[in-house]
Amino acid sequence: MAEVRKARLNCLSQSGFHEISYRIYGPDHPVPIICVHGLGRNARDFDSLAMALAAAGRRVVCPDIVGRGESDWLRAPMDYGYPQYLADMNSLIARLDCRAVDWVGTSMGGLIGMMLAALPGNALRRMVVNDVGAFIPKAALLRILDYFGKDPSFKDTAAAELYFRQVYSGFGDLTDAQWRHLTETSLRRADGQLHLHYDPKIAVPFHAQDIDDVDLWALWDAITAPVLLLRGADSDLLTAETAEAMTGRGPKAELLEFPACGHAPALLDPRQMAPVLEWLAVEP
Repeated sequence: MAEVRKARLNCLSQSGFHEISYRIYGPDHPVPIICVHGLGRNARDFDSLAMALAAAGRRVVCPDIVGRGESDWLRAPMDYGYPQYLADMNSLIARLDCRAVDWVGTSMGGLIGMMLAALPGNALRRMVVNDVGAFIPKAALLRILDYFGKDPSFKDTAAAELYFRQVYSGFGDLTDAQWRHLTETSLRRADGQLHLHYDPKIAVPFHAQDIDDVDLWALWDAITAPVLLLRGADSDLLTAETAEAMTGRGPKAELLEFPACGHAPALLDPRQMAPVLEWLAVEP
């Protein structure tokens, strides 16, 4: 088992300072791999992948985006958004004191990576983008917002696991142990009950705006780093048409689809992790 260390980083928002938490796996390496989770998830989603990458000799850094997991909650809910997330991740890259990083991003984490990679002078060398793309349909966003940001409570982990199995059914055919891990690492205790391990107010900016299709083709066309694009075969967020188009423009991604899952492949199954390990097995 690779050594796992925990650290915190002080970052700045418009309403003051906050700390983000991150986990470090594996030995020192000149090109760290940063793994960033989805909208309502946290760093622990990458435990298995990070361990496998660390065993291959890579240093892996998995942050909790602000408002999630063990990171602080923002004082002003309207500060939750991609400008803040990009600023925090830039601070993390600076903390790592490296000239380049590799990036693995699921859903929101993929969008953060794409936004960074589209900027001049960025540090991203290679990217794995997991089930998100240059066009996001309104219907998929509405489906996510139907549950995102709510604050259900559970009497025990068994009740919470039933909730996660329903809400995250798109993760695919996970084992009982994998569902248990996702559940146990996604809960916080408050007022004698178990709650989701995020600030419910992270959804405030979404509900304050009209939801429509999101067109990010200009962003995609500005990316030059090589990209491995992963898609759940039944995904409604990254459609087959959008994924195929992303292989022909911008960085011309290499596309890999996983059967029997939707949004988003959990990257817990060795069959899903293997192509990621291969893609990132590039020495600087």
